This record gives sequence, structure tokens and C-alpha cells, in this order.
Amino acid sequence: MTQDLEINFLPADISADMIKAKLKMINAKGTTPIAKSLEESAKDFPDNNSRNIIILITDGKEECGMDPCSVSRLFAKKGIILKPFVIGIGLDESWKENFDCVGTFFDASNEKDFSNILNIVISHVIDNTTTQVNLLDSVGNPTETNVSLSFYDNFTDVVKYNYLHTMNSMGNPDTMIIDPVLKYNVVAHTIPPVTSDLVTITPGSHTIIPINTPQGTLEIKLKSKINYSFLVKKSGENKTLNVQEINTLQKYLTGYYDIELLTIPRINFDSVRINQSSKTTYSIPPPGLANIILPSNGYGGVYLKKDDKLEEIYSFKAEKNQYRLTLLPGNYVVVFRSKSSKKYLYTSEKEFKIKSGKSQLIKIY
Repeated sequence: MTQDLEINFLPADISADMIKAKLKMINAKGTTPIAKSLEESAKDFPDNNSRNIIILITDGKEECGMDPCSVSRLFAKKGIILKPFVIGIGLDESWKENFDCVGTFFDASNEKDFSNILNIVISHVIDNTTTQVNLLDSVGNPTETNVSLSFYDNFTDVVKYNYLHTMNSMGNPDTMIIDPVLKYNVVAHTIPPVTSDLVTITPGSHTIIPINTPQGTLEIKLKSKINYSFLVKKSGENKTLNVQEINTLQKYLTGYYDIELLTIPRINFDSVRINQSSKTTYSIPPPGLANIILPSNGYGGVYLKKDDKLEEIYSFKAEKNQYRLTLLPGNYVVVFRSKSSKKYLYTSEKEFKIKSGKSQLIKIY
């Protein structure tokens, strides 16, 4: 069985009469090669960045052993065609679900229904359609902005649009032109991101897409020559949402977060609350400098002393005998044994204190 291109792409005033004449000459016969028809028709589109749309009209389901779902997804994912419109004529009720994966399905049981459905399809294709995304704050007002938005084709999971949300001159969310042929999953790239699933754009009208993105700002202040970073996670979760640098501002969705500052020693802030349109700030005292001189290469490390407990914050690998460590203010202990010493009795230790902005020389003899 073969599929033939009967009428090529031509201006509408020329092709309309040719299509009508060709339809009068066609007699329905044989089986229903839906997948093969999709495959062949995709090859007929011009080889350029066009908005290629297929309207599939059928009175039966796939009968030739191919998978129309796979063919439809493949060409849509490659950007060759958009998700097809499928108009079923007098189909058995049990067959209709076979077309859900192929494209947007319409059931035309009579001539009037067919005419109405065709007008709806044409409206999807040619009507001027506008959209706006309302990024809502904690009280439901669309005040949030300057967030990246991605529109994913719900059918293929391929991103179709990337826009940076903005407000227009009237202070309202800006209007966007979005193709209504597809259904979308819209992702607002906040921290963490928020997704609005299965968004339908209404052809010929203005569609508002609300997404809850209430945000506040986080900052950690630390005067240091080292540009430290800190990890931000949702409270009680292990996944790192963001790596932020000190002395910078970053927006996060309102809620509670755990923070780990990558200084020596590290500092943890648990259940930090981010509030709507507020800045949460932590100020850390400046670090000091520890100049540690060992008698030789050896093993051991530097320990933070908290009451009667020691926590190792830096280890010696027997690679050198001098270390310059930038440490936060606090009480510390150096523990050391020479690489050449084979008895534990030759272990040495020395306590020292680091003050903000000060240098301390620590010698082990």
C-alpha cells in the first residue's frame, strides 16, 4: 500500500479549488494506514523552520501493524510536525482511546459536527492568541517577576519557549504569544522550581496562567578575602537546591531551609525561614589566619574545641610541614606526629585561639 501526495503546498486561493476537485474523485477503500500516513506526510513539509500542522481525518483505527503514537511523538520531538489534530468520523466508542497518544482528538458523528470541529481546529491554528503568566505572592497577587519560564510540550516533553517574566509599563505581567495548538507544562525557574502541569491555551482569547511563587531574599554577610559559598537545602532534605556566594542576594520560595556555610570550620543554620518580600540576613564575624609550622612532614590535624569536645576540621597528609589556614574565630587544637615516628608517644598537641582579622603563629617542636 502506498501513500501519495495529491496536492502540494500552494497559496490558499489556488489550492482550495484543487483540493475540492481531488476529493470528488477519491473513493474510500482498503484499510487504515494511520502511522504510515503520518510518516509520509511529515516528509512533504517544506524544509525550513515552518509551523507544520497535520489534520488527520479517519473513520477507523490503525490497521497496518505500525504504531501511530511512536510516529507522532518522533516527528513532534524532532520539530517536524506539531501534535496532529485527529477528527474521527463515526468511530466505535472503544476506538477513540487509540488516538489520545496521536494528537488532539475530536469526534464528528455527522456533517454538522464535522463542520463545527473543523472550525475549532482552524481557530487553534490561525486565531490570534495571547497569554500571560501571573507569578503569585503569598496573598495571591501577581507581584513576583524576573523569573525564567519554560513552556514544555506536554506531548513530547520538549521545551518550546523560554521567556524571562517581566512586568509591562502598566505594572502588569507582560503579554506573550504562545501557540495554542499544543498543551504545556510551564516551569517557573524559582528556587526551588514550580511547575504548572497540562496548561491549555484557549485559541483566540487571552489565557492567564497562575503559578504560586511567593519569594523572599537570603543573604550571608562575611568580610573575607576568600569568596566562600554556602549550600541551601529545603529543611529536612538532602538535595542541594542552590550554591550561593557570601555577600550576595538570592531569592527563594517562602518556607524553611537548611544552610551550610563552607568555611573552616563549617557553619550550619537549620530551619531558616524565608518570608514574603523580606530579606533574611546572617552576619558572620571575619575569619583569622593560622600559620602552623611543624618540625617535619607528618600526620594529624586541626581540631575545633567546643567545651570538652574536639571536632577535626583539617587533616595533615604528611605532604608538607607548613600550613596557612583561614579559620573562623574560636578555640583550636593542633595534634601532630612525625611521619618517621613509629610510636604513639611521640604525638604532640598545642592549643591556640583565632580572633577576627588576626594572625596567629603556631609552632610544634
